Amino acid sequence: MNRLFFLIFLLSFGLGFSQNSQIEYESERTNINEKLYPGAFIFNKVNKQVFFKHEGIKVWCDKAIFYQDENFFKAYGNVKMIQDDTINMRSAYAEYNGKTQFAFASENVVLTTPSNRLTTDSLFFDRVVQKAFYRSGGTVKDTASTITSIRGTYELENDKYAFRQNVKVTSPDYNITTDVLDFYTNHGHAYLYGPSVVTTENGKVYCERGFFDTREDFGYFVKNSRVDYEQRTLYGDSIFFDQKRSFASATNNIEIIDTINRTRVKGHYAEVYKEKDSVIITKNPLASTYQENDSIHIASDTMMITGVPDKRIVRAYPDARLFKSDLSGKADSIHSSQVTGHTRLITNPILWSANSQVTGDTIMLTSNLETEKLDSLKVYYNSFMVQKDSIDGLNQIKGKELFGLFENNELTEAHFIKNAETIYYSRNEEGDLIGIDKTLASSIKIEFKDKEVTDMYYYNNVSGNTYPETELPPNARTFRGMEWRGDEKIKSKADLLSNRPEFNLPIIKGLKDLEKNDSLTQPFYKQKDLNEKSSLKKIDTVLNPIQKKNKSLKSIKPKLKKVPKKIDE
Repeated sequence: MNRLFFLIFLLSFGLGFSQNSQIEYESERTNINEKLYPGAFIFNKVNKQVFFKHEGIKVWCDKAIFYQDENFFKAYGNVKMIQDDTINMRSAYAEYNGKTQFAFASENVVLTTPSNRLTTDSLFFDRVVQKAFYRSGGTVKDTASTITSIRGTYELENDKYAFRQNVKVTSPDYNITTDVLDFYTNHGHAYLYGPSVVTTENGKVYCERGFFDTREDFGYFVKNSRVDYEQRTLYGDSIFFDQKRSFASATNNIEIIDTINRTRVKGHYAEVYKEKDSVIITKNPLASTYQENDSIHIASDTMMITGVPDKRIVRAYPDARLFKSDLSGKADSIHSSQVTGHTRLITNPILWSANSQVTGDTIMLTSNLETEKLDSLKVYYNSFMVQKDSIDGLNQIKGKELFGLFENNELTEAHFIKNAETIYYSRNEEGDLIGIDKTLASSIKIEFKDKEVTDMYYYNNVSGNTYPETELPPNARTFRGMEWRGDEKIKSKADLLSNRPEFNLPIIKGLKDLEKNDSLTQPFYKQKDLNEKSSLKKIDTVLNPIQKKNKSLKSIKPKLKKVPKKIDE
């Protein structure tokens, strides 16, 4: 009788008020079916939709099953849920528990906020913590991009999405793939965790922790980060990448690999300007280029590499050094061009070839453009070639200019042109000193075999004398301006970096690890959040699908082009 009276009251006024946070409702038609829905009211639309209201949330639908004693309802047909006039959700079905303030929606769910729009098959909404989450695939669109993932959580207070598993971000200017991504919709900031790839028209970035501004198209990447361009790959402990400027910089333990030119550059800071085809490397840069079963290495304080593939130009300065298996040198700067095959040592240059020391105002090495082998040597002005004869003795040749020839990367001839002179220690077959020979000529030709002088030819205006060692004072045994610098000789690749300043590498900061209590490893919701009459299966309420299968997330390790980390040692 009491229930019948209450039913008549509802039919007359269609409005119910509640106390103690009871759900309020409006309905033009109300029925009771104790057999199908014991203890519930059945609300149906006539002209206006059924309406519910509870602590800042409003719900409209075509039909509803309302369990007033349990403060719980199920809504069917054209469901619309609004919270504080800012969060709007639409679906075909929804249910809401007023005791726990937990909602669930399914079938064509669309959640709209001032900054984005989420579509999914099913959505959970915990109003206590103000979090919505899905686990069957969802798509989020904002002004700059579209994001899809298998699972995701939306934190209303922070305007933050936590996307998990097979995450893909697409936009006209870039694409992102990862398994773990946190996205702040207000600013368009994306935080990447685990193997992740950002693809743009200017390059492909790989990292295992990073940040990307989806509106300004720039990012900061750490942990196994790299940028893959068409012809080169940039590695570093941290990488900054600006899509709009076609710019990237790397800090700490940087490495640039050029597969076309078979070149690797190491250092601790680098800047790449893609549109200008230029790279600047500082903090002990070392460039290694493989050439015909040998490598040439160049080191300096600063290095600049410019030009398109096969036309690269390397500028190394100051304190530039060069080394290959049969040749080494140093100067204030070294300039090497693939276009001309010329390598210039400029300002106080010195070159060591086998047992010979070569100096002059400027030294130029020329390589064959086809074979990449050394072809010739030119020394401009104040040319000197010196070889050690004994502890104190030095065999010396000088001239205004020097022109040398190589065969199989070994110096075979040296021509001293204009005002040529020699100081040479003559010895017999037993190695005993005969005397010290001093000779002048217009030009001198020297021939080498097995890295030793075999013949010397003097041309035009030849004059000279051989002096006993006792008759030639020490100050007359060396040419003016000649300096023996054997202790500076670069004997190995390691010598290229010896006696250079040590750098205190900056500590990489700015990006934290993923929180341990991240929703990736936590249950989606607890059984207490659901009403016992909920349509959800309780077996699904404790563990997420990944935990139930006892499997970790599948990595999206990208298929980047293979780049050899080791070209040559």
